[in-house]
Amino acid sequence: MTTDFNGRPDLAILPGFGAQYVAYTDGYSNLINCLEETKIATEALMNAIPSEKESFAYADGKWSVKSVFLHCIEAERVFQYRAMRFSRFDATPLPGFDEDWYAEHHNSSGRSLAEIAEEFSAVRMSTILLFKGMTTEMLKFEGTMNGFQCTARNLGWMIAGHTMHHCKVVKERYL
Repeated sequence: MTTDFNGRPDLAILPGFGAQYVAYTDGYSNLINCLEETKIATEALMNAIPSEKESFAYADGKWSVKSVFLHCIEAERVFQYRAMRFSRFDATPLPGFDEDWYAEHHNSSGRSLAEIAEEFSAVRMSTILLFKGMTTEMLKFEGTMNGFQCTARNLGWMIAGHTMHHCKVVKERYL
């Protein structure tokens, strides 16, 4: 059976917060291509950031560059887990997560951006392989996360768009 990775997300089955991320993926029609290309672009951005900017935050109370990318990794892992559950036809409602709580506890100060970039690459490759293993039916299953209906396919688009959003923020406010 061939899996259809073409087609945009179904906006009727997308949490409100997900729509802003999916909008970043406009111009893409294939989920796997989008995940692969955003992997390359994110790696390039991370590798281009000077070491003196790694711990920079553009304002008081804002995350550092390293924290932004760790947030992308953590959110991707959460979204990936949700997508895996939905793709297994698991209808158990899944909870939300507090991104600020995670950021307070992810040890960005104890890690280099190079280490974080290596982790991002591994997590994104894992995401790509997870989605490549899904059938079209697995991609379409609707599950509940944080009180919202969503599909594994939509979560894939949200993963790509979420990273694109934060890369744009890094370019505009941190560099």
